[in-house]
Amino acid sequence: MDNRTFYVTTPIYYPSDKLHIGHALTTTMADTLARYKRMRGYDVFFLTGSDEHGQKIERKAKEAGVTPLAYVDKIVATFQHLWKKLDISNDDFIRTSEERHKKVVQALFKKIYDQGDIYKSEYEGWYCTPCETFWTDRQLVEGNCPDCGRPVELVKEESYFFRMSKYADRLLQYIEDHPEFIQPVTRRNEMVSFIKQGLEDLCISRTTFDWGIPVPIDEKHVIYVWFDALTNYISALGYGSGDPKFEKYWPSAVHLVGKDIMRFHTIIWPIILIAAGIEPPVTVFGHGWLLVDGGKMSKSKGNVVDPLVLIDKYGTDAIRYFLLREMPYGADGYYSEDALILRTNTDLANDYGNLLSRTTSMLNKFCQGQIPAPGEEEPLDQELKNIAKGLPEEVDQALGRFEFSAALGAIWKLVSKANKYIEETAPWALAKDPSQTGRLGTVMYNLVEAIRISTVLLSPFMPNTPAKVWAQLGLTEHLDVQNWDSILSWGKTPVGVKINRGEPIFPRIEEEKENIAAPAEEKKVTAENKNQAQAEDKEAVNLIEIEDFAKVDLRVAEVIAAKKVEKADKLLELRVRLGEEERTVVAGIALHYAPEELVGKKIILVANLRPAKLRGITSQGMILAASQDGKLGVLTLDRDIPSGAKVK
Repeated sequence: MDNRTFYVTTPIYYPSDKLHIGHALTTTMADTLARYKRMRGYDVFFLTGSDEHGQKIERKAKEAGVTPLAYVDKIVATFQHLWKKLDISNDDFIRTSEERHKKVVQALFKKIYDQGDIYKSEYEGWYCTPCETFWTDRQLVEGNCPDCGRPVELVKEESYFFRMSKYADRLLQYIEDHPEFIQPVTRRNEMVSFIKQGLEDLCISRTTFDWGIPVPIDEKHVIYVWFDALTNYISALGYGSGDPKFEKYWPSAVHLVGKDIMRFHTIIWPIILIAAGIEPPVTVFGHGWLLVDGGKMSKSKGNVVDPLVLIDKYGTDAIRYFLLREMPYGADGYYSEDALILRTNTDLANDYGNLLSRTTSMLNKFCQGQIPAPGEEEPLDQELKNIAKGLPEEVDQALGRFEFSAALGAIWKLVSKANKYIEETAPWALAKDPSQTGRLGTVMYNLVEAIRISTVLLSPFMPNTPAKVWAQLGLTEHLDVQNWDSILSWGKTPVGVKINRGEPIFPRIEEEKENIAAPAEEKKVTAENKNQAQAEDKEAVNLIEIEDFAKVDLRVAEVIAAKKVEKADKLLELRVRLGEEERTVVAGIALHYAPEELVGKKIILVANLRPAKLRGITSQGMILAASQDGKLGVLTLDRDIPSGAKVK
């Protein structure tokens, strides 16, 4: 295997309906990895696609009065449109209805059948059509599908079975020998436990519907959807056809999937591969769900968030950034439009966008609109450079662990330090003193360099943003300072370049928020309705609805640093950690707590409060405390709950 090749895949999505923002999350993760590896010089192959067969599709097509292929053609077109709008850079889009896929599935089936690992028998048991999954009596939960909770059907039919049980011990040994195979560790432990409970042979054909790939030795059967669908990862590479892509890319395969389909990708799929004499993928990473209103998105709940609506409203890069920054490693994340707006305003508008805007403004005012040569240095400059020096390695390590939020958090250390560096160096004061011209040049050059390094590292995450930054800094034609090698040392920005200051690249979002998930008719509330509601609520003015409480995002936060705010007797400046994220919070508790008393404590933070400036410090949240008769106590936890956990 060439260690400079990289093959990354998403699940192939099921075209029973439009995709939602959870699908956009997985695909954005894969795209970010693909773009990052390309930037590092890897030969990358990035695959996504559609899983089009099965009884559910056949039934929906019949209800719509069209053929299954006509039904899926229309929906698959919406997939491809979404990926284009989201700037997904996939190298191929595989459809399981394609002939190239059909040939590989049938060849794989025949190979495993010929060696005696597929046999014909009769199946009788429970089948969940939406999940395309068979279940035993002991696996059902209150008589329903354990995955989706919907009713199952009793199925009895002749079927072909794959001897999964034969390979259980071999798979367990493979997992033990390859700890990187199933990530994160919590998912690996879940899968090992599932295997040790005992694997049953897998039903891999059906006779009660036709929309599928015929079994090559018995065409009255169609191949069961998971044996069909999972094979896409090698059919797209031309497995068995002599296509060099398979030998080139397959050994480096990385599958990104949601946690709900980990079992199929880490048990069924590797056993199929092992039986066929094919090496399993390097890694299967299972991320958590993106939850809305505390639960998984579903049409029945009416909480499905359409990513196309969000992209049109807020822009592609803002959506990509939010998805990658908000998703904690391996755990569930939470979507709300309030959180999206807050993250966009805080990180993209206030921090990154404002850094560019302030820097270009000062270059125009103090440096004749040109990037100056650096002059005298001071210790403050080295602090900025040290953060930048370690940043490429930190981002590389985080992405190697699939910690997208941590990678962005690392980049934001440099962005935050550069903003602080402006306040510490005060270029406007230097500009007033002719003897400080050299020092002013150093400060302004360092700010441009910090922006440049941050922007190069952000390019895999937010592919549209760099071009806007290069245009404002006058670096559009300087391709040699836009690549990975250029950020491994400080000082690559050319001197004397004429800048072209433009509009803010991330203007603050001020307009009235709209609930993207709600149907249009539910959003229309007339003035009469409001007046009536207000009149009815006069007697219960202090009562709120659960929806009101749900707007407040309470999170567990760990205090990692604390200090008194200068010239403010009542204020403490706290640095808190929420999962992979760090924030600054200003709290009026200095009369009740010494700073060192709070370090290490787990507190409760209002995480979606609009940032506010107190004594020149941007406070990103509010801690909860109780007070009475002059006494005050900060709310803490009585047991160890991870920082970032949601308070319900």
